[in-house]
Amino acid sequence: MSWNGPLEKVDDFRWKIPRSYKEGMNCDAVIFADEKMIKTIASDNSPEQAANVACLPGIVGRSMAMPDIHWGYGFPIGGVAAMDADDGVISPGGIGFDINCGVRLITTNLRTADVAPHIKDLIDIMFHNVPAGVGSRGVVDVAANQIDHILEDGAEWAVKNGYGWSEDLVRTEENGRMKNADVSKVSSKAKQRGVPQVGSLGSGNHFLEVDRVDKIFDPVAAKAFGIVEEGQVTVSIHCGSRGCGHQIATDYLQVMEMAVKNSGLRLPDRQLACTPVHSREGEDYYAAMACGANYAWANRQMIMHWVRQSFEKVFSRSAEDMEMELVYDVAHNIAKVEDHESDGRRRKVYVHRKGATRAFPADHPEVPMKYRSVGQPVLIPGDMGAGSYVLVGTDKAMKESFGSTCHGAGRIMSREAAIRNYSVKSITNEMEGKGIYLKGSTKDGIQEEAPGAYKDIDDVIRVVVGAGLSRPVAKITPIGVMKG
Repeated sequence: MSWNGPLEKVDDFRWKIPRSYKEGMNCDAVIFADEKMIKTIASDNSPEQAANVACLPGIVGRSMAMPDIHWGYGFPIGGVAAMDADDGVISPGGIGFDINCGVRLITTNLRTADVAPHIKDLIDIMFHNVPAGVGSRGVVDVAANQIDHILEDGAEWAVKNGYGWSEDLVRTEENGRMKNADVSKVSSKAKQRGVPQVGSLGSGNHFLEVDRVDKIFDPVAAKAFGIVEEGQVTVSIHCGSRGCGHQIATDYLQVMEMAVKNSGLRLPDRQLACTPVHSREGEDYYAAMACGANYAWANRQMIMHWVRQSFEKVFSRSAEDMEMELVYDVAHNIAKVEDHESDGRRRKVYVHRKGATRAFPADHPEVPMKYRSVGQPVLIPGDMGAGSYVLVGTDKAMKESFGSTCHGAGRIMSREAAIRNYSVKSITNEMEGKGIYLKGSTKDGIQEEAPGAYKDIDDVIRVVVGAGLSRPVAKITPIGVMKG
């Protein structure tokens, strides 16, 4: 279903759906796109979801969508919305089912020539060390006794239990732990689903990649991030909160649908189910969502530990000797209470980022001191054949998008359509032609993630850079990919 509503061009990188488009809109909706991308965006009906988000009570500024926008549950994937911390609402559809799906980037002092001859062994060993796939099981015996601590302490729990280094925490958003987490607000079913999956990659678009630095755009910021030369080898991890986060979202959508029904609130889409942030339901969900976020940070921390061990086994050197340092870990499915300027005044808001990445500028107090002079690292994965980008946050993003930018390439083809259109052999051949070794746990998992199922990551980056929402630091391209 394509979009047939109004799209008013504001400038080369912004399109507006005016507040007058439909009854109930409290503000305009803005889509960040250029002439090329807006045609693709309008080919599905996700702009309607951006307009629907503008109908939510207490929304501040505008409903926004990034150039990687596509159809989602309630909110579009690629959506950003800030809700007033006193009078606004919180909506699970504005965070998504995979709470704190996010990315972390690891640098090394190895070069492509050091790693490429061993890439098959390296990916195979990571495949053995890191559980992957739909039903993958992590460290079950540990998690069964520790799940409450994992949910409340996140990456802090992982490091305390030997999965990583203390300096990893200061290079993780929220230091790897949202402190408002309350495990009593998480159902036993969510915990049960989480126990066997702690420390696992999962399926879908989740991945482990061994990459090479293809191009450096900003040498100063790159050096601050530990990216020192083209040809340097890095590792990317992309995953989230697994079945635990999915169950938390499912549980609270049911709670909020009932609350909406009882309150008589009229919404353009029942998938936008929400409650006031200071209602019992709203506060309970936010505390449970924080537990889901903490689970995801613990998950990525454990995976990184096993990645380091895999490199140690292949190269017979310590991770410290290979300088396998975490650059940053950033979420792109989350709601956060933040201070922003809007309508000429500072205010506290709940920023919903669903398929959108925090992008804070230099000198922001929440940017790690190591990066304070240049700004927050922003990690944007593309499809597995095209590579990913490292960006940095900007002052303009703070003024215009509540410190937010895109999160990836964005799908243009459903998973079912990708399975129909691509074979494992064709995808493997395409990857081999680019010098990329690919290993996946399932046939469908590879087909669903065919490079052709995604928008061109270069197009997405061109828009967010053109709009001033972030600046390019480096592009990295894969030499080895592990899919769940």
